[in-house]
Amino acid sequence: MSRIAYVNGRYLPHADAVVHVEDRGFQFADGVYEVCEIWNGQIVDMTRHLDRLARSLNELSMDWPVERRALTMILRETIRRNRVKDGLVYLQITRGQARRDFSFPKGKVPPTLVVTARSSDPKAALKVGEEGISVITTPDIRWERVDIKTVSLLPQVLAKEKAVRAGAKEAWMFDKDGFVTEGASSNAWIVSQDGTLITRPAEKGILRGITRAAIMDYAAANGITVEERPFTIEEAKAAREAFITSATMTASPVVKIDDSVIGNGAPGSIVSDMRARFHEAVEKLALSVY
Repeated sequence: MSRIAYVNGRYLPHADAVVHVEDRGFQFADGVYEVCEIWNGQIVDMTRHLDRLARSLNELSMDWPVERRALTMILRETIRRNRVKDGLVYLQITRGQARRDFSFPKGKVPPTLVVTARSSDPKAALKVGEEGISVITTPDIRWERVDIKTVSLLPQVLAKEKAVRAGAKEAWMFDKDGFVTEGASSNAWIVSQDGTLITRPAEKGILRGITRAAIMDYAAANGITVEERPFTIEEAKAAREAFITSATMTASPVVKIDDSVIGNGAPGSIVSDMRARFHEAVEKLALSVY
């Protein structure tokens, strides 16, 4: 069946799903977004995602396009219409359509809301867990407010393209002092020789990842120490294990950074266990998909 998108109150085939040429998301990247995993017919950690969305909107003085409860219903209906059992649901909110001007529009302008959903291949996810991924490193050239999940993603696009051209899955960005910030579309982690999970603090310089928070909950429940501090590329290459976290890849083992093999070149036991048990404790909203 053809994919269906929600755009400002209407469910439409993708070919007909459009926004105005003067939408501020298109003109200025004046918008925010969220991505939730759909796992076994359930939306994962939706409460946390919508909480973060609320913060992003507030930081940009942007209105909700619909009430939060209504947005939940739209997400579920978009998933149902696309018959997604395993995959992702994407939502984007912009400041809306207005005459092109850098300052905020005068008067009441309705925000634009777009929601899409698509299926993923569980076999591909299984392969990532079994084989791990490679990452490359690149300077972090983003703006300072990376704590807001905006649609202004050009630096991440360039980093991801650099990774693809190098035959890698992800790019880890590093700051002017040589410390890893995060991935182009993920949070970065390493595991020390004594089994401690290490990740950069989320107070500044990275996005406060929802899956990152879920891994911290998992660690606390299983007696695993988490240390929030910066780490260098050199420390990462010498780590016992390394991994990334994101809504679309949960916890995925990193087996190579640039030209350096991590550990024995295979996914480590700690991240493999986290990945296998990840969905046991996270919030899951059941769906009637079919």
